[in-house]
Amino acid sequence: MRRSLCNIYFLLLLLPNVVFARPLFPLPSKTNDVDNMPLQTFRPYNIAHRGSNGEIPEETAAAYLRAIEEGADFIETDILASKDGALICFHDVTLDDTTDVASRKEFSNRRRTYEVEWFNITGWFVVDFTLEELKTLKVKQRYPFRDQQYNGKFSIITFEEYISIALDASRTVGIYPEIKDPVFINKHVKWDGGKKFEDIFVDTLLKYGYKGQYMSENWLKQPLFIQSFAPTSLVHVSKLTDSPKIFLIDDFSVRTQDTNQSYWEITSDDYLAYISNYVVGLGPWKDTVVPVVKNYLMAPTDLVARAHAHNLQVHPYTYRNENQFLHFNFHQDPYAEYDFWINNMGIDGLFTDFTGALHRYQELISPHPKDETANSLLVKIAQMISAYEGH
Repeated sequence: MRRSLCNIYFLLLLLPNVVFARPLFPLPSKTNDVDNMPLQTFRPYNIAHRGSNGEIPEETAAAYLRAIEEGADFIETDILASKDGALICFHDVTLDDTTDVASRKEFSNRRRTYEVEWFNITGWFVVDFTLEELKTLKVKQRYPFRDQQYNGKFSIITFEEYISIALDASRTVGIYPEIKDPVFINKHVKWDGGKKFEDIFVDTLLKYGYKGQYMSENWLKQPLFIQSFAPTSLVHVSKLTDSPKIFLIDDFSVRTQDTNQSYWEITSDDYLAYISNYVVGLGPWKDTVVPVVKNYLMAPTDLVARAHAHNLQVHPYTYRNENQFLHFNFHQDPYAEYDFWINNMGIDGLFTDFTGALHRYQELISPHPKDETANSLLVKIAQMISAYEGH
């Protein structure tokens, strides 16, 4: 029944001019005791980066539903706050690149210039719009070389609506929300009682039953990773919840947005030892783990090995199928990239824009034991023959 409901929701989302009397995704029941198919934990996690955004505009309900349909273990999102304190799923602090705000004459006077992560940025900022106003905007595809047919069909969703999509899935699907630009949000948005962005974020998770350490009974029922580029946010959140956290790491030249530390400082052994008190893993930009020169991979760094030595998982980002994102070593084959990172680098999860491609690769190479296909068995036989002939 739930699978058919998700399919109906997805089809309804494709109707651009339908007006609904109530929200398409009612908030989930906190007393749902249905036992869904459990989360797989025997192979690296398939993390749907902003949903299946290689196909459908990012951070939309349709993109998340599509990712679930394609086999995502976790649906990932970025959390920001509106002017009136509502938490929404949106990546950029400005609305310019992925909504129709520039064409909306009623908002033409909302452009501002603010400092964000040490730089001045001009645009239409999320924090200058109420939730009601944000809901009137239509989302579009970020990249011009991706499918444009869904532009203007979907709206921004709230954190709670995103949670409902995961909880109402026909199998156990984890969520992977990011505390996005907390320094900026806390400067421009205020909540009653002196609460911070991070407090409201955790309150929302607890409200819907997300709690428990990694691999605990509660975590396996409602899987969650909390992520952030801001180490002080992760430390603060650690005082509020025992749910597992991931420390995101940007490119070599980017300093942390809150503590102004360099890449080299936050990837040192001393720092990994410190941050491991608060997080269960790292989420590094993949081209820092294996540096790239002229679109060719160089020798890998030892970051994965050192992280594992500190009992930290490694979930690099972002894997994309298009040729312009694939390094020459992979010969325009995304499966070759997945194979390198999973089998050579030994990572524990992958943020991908193409959930279906990663799922198909994993089902081919390391399928669920009860779901083995004739093709996967042939692959195993071929691998055994190859190993035998090598002796």
